[in-house]
Amino acid sequence: MTLYVEGLCEESAHRGMAQFQEIMRQQLEGSMQAELQKLLGTASGSEKEVAKKNFEGFTNLFQRFLQVKGPSVEWVKIQRPPEDSIQPYDKIAARGLPDSVADSLNKLVVVKLNGGLGTSMGCKGPKSLISVRNENTFLDLTVQQIEHLNKTYNTDVPLVLMNSFNTDEDTKKILQKYTHHRVRIHTFNQSRYPRINKESLLPVATSLSMSGQNAEAWYPPGHGDIYASFYNSGLLDQLIAQGKEYIFVSNIDNLGATVDLHILHHLVSQPNGKRCEFVMEVTDKTRADVKGGTLITYDGKLRLLEIAQVPKAHVDEFKSVSKFKIFNTNNLWISLPAIKRLQEKTAMDMEIIVNPKTLDGGQNVIQLETAVGAAIKCFDNAMGINVPRSRFLPVKTTSDLLLVMSNLYSLDAGSLTMSPKREFPTTPHVKLGSSFTKVQEYLTRLESIPDILELDHLTVSGDVTFGKNVSLKGTVIIIANHGDRIDIPAGSMLENKIVSGNLRILDH
Repeated sequence: MTLYVEGLCEESAHRGMAQFQEIMRQQLEGSMQAELQKLLGTASGSEKEVAKKNFEGFTNLFQRFLQVKGPSVEWVKIQRPPEDSIQPYDKIAARGLPDSVADSLNKLVVVKLNGGLGTSMGCKGPKSLISVRNENTFLDLTVQQIEHLNKTYNTDVPLVLMNSFNTDEDTKKILQKYTHHRVRIHTFNQSRYPRINKESLLPVATSLSMSGQNAEAWYPPGHGDIYASFYNSGLLDQLIAQGKEYIFVSNIDNLGATVDLHILHHLVSQPNGKRCEFVMEVTDKTRADVKGGTLITYDGKLRLLEIAQVPKAHVDEFKSVSKFKIFNTNNLWISLPAIKRLQEKTAMDMEIIVNPKTLDGGQNVIQLETAVGAAIKCFDNAMGINVPRSRFLPVKTTSDLLLVMSNLYSLDAGSLTMSPKREFPTTPHVKLGSSFTKVQEYLTRLESIPDILELDHLTVSGDVTFGKNVSLKGTVIIIANHGDRIDIPAGSMLENKIVSGNLRILDH
């Protein structure tokens, strides 16, 4: 009898707790709505209309955030994808190309994610405007690639840039220089969502303004926002009306993400009922990529698993190169009509990424984000294609910049290709220390980019400079301790060397 009563007490306590949580959730939702209405009251006209649309998307995300309990995946339900759901690139390419590549290209739109700033590399303004090769910026190279396609095949492949409120103004100014290039360029803006206080879960903004104390109160909500903002901009419908069927989406700082005619042909040549609506390019994982998202099967669907979703006890397993062999390059091919259908049915379901930040004043906030690849589970006949590593060449740091500026690559019509003189196809592992973090510092420390054709590994730490025509081979480690300085003389050849201590070349 006692046991039965105890069981009942436990059950009613559990039910009471659930009811309490539901009341709290409703109160938070009500408070959030009241705050958003106050913010809307500080604007007028078109700004108010745009904010209203943004807040609809944010409210949806916030409500889902309040309802999520525990990790978004149950580890035991994770399965390896079936063999045929991730095809090797060679198999796709072996089918060859049709006589008329132009027909396929005219169904394509290239979309570049252009919301990021160059702050992590010490640059002001959009990251896409940083010079990466022969004075060409990321944006220059993108325009050159698409223009080359349009001229070669006499096609009309447009370029679409998804900007954020951080990059829109500067990007639009620079676009004027491409007026006479053979590529139509469109832009649309990512949403602008309010950062929320970590404690109260309410917006930190006091008005819709972007200046003064509100400068840090807003954020672009991750690239998963592409579906809603593309649809809301009206550009999606416009492109469908022009006969466009697929978008090729990639990060603008991935210099390997060029239009691949074999993947495009594979997509447009499928019979109508079996049309693949979503392709994610994946590539083999190395020790440098252990944090990258991977493809799994979950509840019978292909799904992207990100490290943020992994329960702590399984993080090491997730990072294992033997269990999860591939990772997402974020090069994606997506059906335009499918995006339209899913948006209209509000069926686009992406896991929420909770990103904690600390503002300059010390206030702790969170921003709710989504990732573009996470929507793979919503699309019909989705698949992965295991592509060569050369299609993943992101420039996130000056260490990456050294690789793409070097003689390891040659530049042709905006595309980088690895030199045939490189004996093995892997890129060297380069790790430049904090003295090289900012692009300006990096450029002043290198009189010219070293020859790294035969380099395997380079580590540089401390106050180090390189003279002209330096050649680095094998494994080279250069460490200047605190207070020391190392100047690598012009014309030096370092092969399998460790250089440390103090080495200064003085003019006399």
